[in-house]
Formats: sequence, structure tokens, C-alpha cells
Amino acid sequence: MNISDIRRVPHPGQTLRQRLKTAGLSAAALSRRLNVPTNRVTSIMNGQRSISGDTALRLAHFFQTSPDYWLGLQVEYELFKAVKEKGREIVDLPTIQSTGNDIENGWKQV
Repeated sequence: MNISDIRRVPHPGQTLRQRLKTAGLSAAALSRRLNVPTNRVTSIMNGQRSISGDTALRLAHFFQTSPDYWLGLQVEYELFKAVKEKGREIVDLPTIQSTGNDIENGWKQV
């Protein structure tokens, strides 16, 4: 993992904000359509709340995308934050040495 190669990843709320702008909708209007409290949408848009599985399902339905799209944005952001906050510390941690027969021992190659 090369910490310097990590690019800035925006909070998924920025994507949501842009989609609402394009659609000409307010956070309150989207909230009514998703049947969720307005503060859920505004908190996501302001980068103060993560996209949950429930919210991903609702956003995917409304915007005709997939829940994986919305959760993927969230995961990318979380990994970016983790690398930014702890990446240098983690790079220095020890790693396990491969024995060459990891698959036989139940380890899957990634």
C-alpha cells in the first residue's frame, strides 16, 4: 500500500447533492419520496452520516441505480478515511508469510 498514491475520495453525500441538484429536488422532497426523516438526507449530504443498507436500497430504487452503487461510494470513502488516518501506522505492521499452500490450508487467494 503506497499512501502517497491514495486519491481524495468525496463523501457520498456530495454525489447525492449533485443528483438532487440535477433532478431539481430539495432534500425535503427526496425525504418525502423515500419515506425517511429529512435529517437523514441532509446529514448524508453534509457528510455527517453514512449511507446505511436501508438508505442504499431507497436511493437505488428512487434513482434507478443499485444499492451496491451507493454502498460502494460509502466503502470507498471509509477506506480513504482509514488510509488517511491510520495508513502509515498499518503499513508498518507485520504481515503473515505465505507458505505456498495457503489454499490447501483454507486460505483463499485474493
